[in-house]
Amino acid sequence: MNADLILKSNSIFLGKGQPISGVVAVAGGRIAYVGPADQAPPLIGPNTRTLELGDQLVMPGFHDAHLHIHMAALMFSKYMFMMLENTSEQDCIERMRPFVATRPKGAWVVTCGWYLPFWGEGAALPTRASLDAAYPDWPVCMSSGDGHTAWLNSRALETLGITDDTPDPAGGEFVRDENGHLTGVAKEMAGTKVYAQVLNGFTEAEIKDAYASLFAQFREYGITSVCDLGATSLPGADLLHPELLEEFLAAGKLTFRAHLFPTMTKDMARPKMMREKYTHPKLCWRGVKQFLDGVSSTHTAYLSEPYTNARYPGDRGQLTVAEADMDELVYLANKNGMSMRIHTIGDGAIHAGLNAYEKAQKALGKDPAIQNTLEHLENIQQGDIRRLAGLGVMASMQPAHSMIDPAGIEADLGLERTKLMWAFRDMLDAGVRLAFGTDVPTAALNPIENVSYAVTRQNTQGLPQGGWEYHQHISLSEALEAYTYGSACAVRRQHELGTLAEGMLADITVLDRDLFAVPAGEIKDAQVALTILDGEIVYQR
Repeated sequence: MNADLILKSNSIFLGKGQPISGVVAVAGGRIAYVGPADQAPPLIGPNTRTLELGDQLVMPGFHDAHLHIHMAALMFSKYMFMMLENTSEQDCIERMRPFVATRPKGAWVVTCGWYLPFWGEGAALPTRASLDAAYPDWPVCMSSGDGHTAWLNSRALETLGITDDTPDPAGGEFVRDENGHLTGVAKEMAGTKVYAQVLNGFTEAEIKDAYASLFAQFREYGITSVCDLGATSLPGADLLHPELLEEFLAAGKLTFRAHLFPTMTKDMARPKMMREKYTHPKLCWRGVKQFLDGVSSTHTAYLSEPYTNARYPGDRGQLTVAEADMDELVYLANKNGMSMRIHTIGDGAIHAGLNAYEKAQKALGKDPAIQNTLEHLENIQQGDIRRLAGLGVMASMQPAHSMIDPAGIEADLGLERTKLMWAFRDMLDAGVRLAFGTDVPTAALNPIENVSYAVTRQNTQGLPQGGWEYHQHISLSEALEAYTYGSACAVRRQHELGTLAEGMLADITVLDRDLFAVPAGEIKDAQVALTILDGEIVYQR
């Protein structure tokens, strides 16, 4: 068979182990040969394109195992304001003034990025009063940087029909003052429900424009596959919009593979519909998602022991779904052949999630067609690392989260518990399979930086010196494997994605240098030279 494309490189990472020198040949959208150049069969025909790449690293395409397309597209677009730095409630208000000036009066002002731990020890939650004073003529909705809390002004509350009498949704809270009046802050499922309503309020033209911009970033960062996970636990508000992805697919503009994980509900109506409808190799349903706790920064992640800087006696967060209800959801999902993915950040939530998986497995037996995962796993107990391996549950994790605020994490959990924060090394040593992603929009999209965080345990400025909890760092090969083969395992497509081998789909990323030949501190500086999907070059720097 004549090859359509041949990539020659001194460094080819196959998806596992160390790189080799040789060629990758692509024909008909799949890999026809990979190996030493001098052992390659006759491949060159009249239409074969050969690229001499020298020391540039050829590898499987990056696969972001956990992100939210709809939220990320809008948050990274010109229609919203990302607040990357902020030091106080008033600082947030001042930083958004130039953006508010671009919005017509009465139009939604939507921002993301305020972060309470950045405001100093003992800082109080913001209120609608400050937003009302600054921006009375716009409905304002500001998402926290972790995406779990919304801060609204009075006009936004009125527009959404939220009053003092509005009941709290399961797993969420509309914060009220001592007189029972809304403060303007909505936590967890209350906040995500609000945010879903607001984000779905943009015009179709704005949303499609934002999608196109995000997809261009996927290509620029060498991302050939993603997992689009339900962003809330509420039916009808999970912010998955496969119908929009269908339009891009039909127009030949879906330049990555989207794997869909809608919210798991007891009736399973939407997951069943999506399982039947979305079966295309570039747009397919792969399972279901649910939340079990919140985030550490607002003390809503569920811990086995109280927070070190507890705000009240017994402050250890709470589950967003009762354990018995999660047990039932996992059982129903697995019984119906659906892989389950559960948001678990605190060690208490991780323990409860593993309990649910263990009960389902005992009742139903192991099904090789099902790959259950836990998402995030920021703080874990050593015994539960062994349970992950024993149950075959994958750990879907985001190295970028470890670098957002290490000092805040230490204040929340104390130095003893941080030894098991983002415990990549301990997990791999125990036989746990890792899948890496970003949870975009709560972190930056760049997978190369994410790989660097896992290898160095340092941010892009090289801090902290020596690496934060460096004993949990992993090798470059292990980090790349988690971002390629590991993520393919999470969607049960490792037979066709995640490695460079004969017969695999030709989804390939080429970096501008050999990461294996540079100091670890320079990994972050690499850039994508080529992105290839189905054997076609979709991006070239």
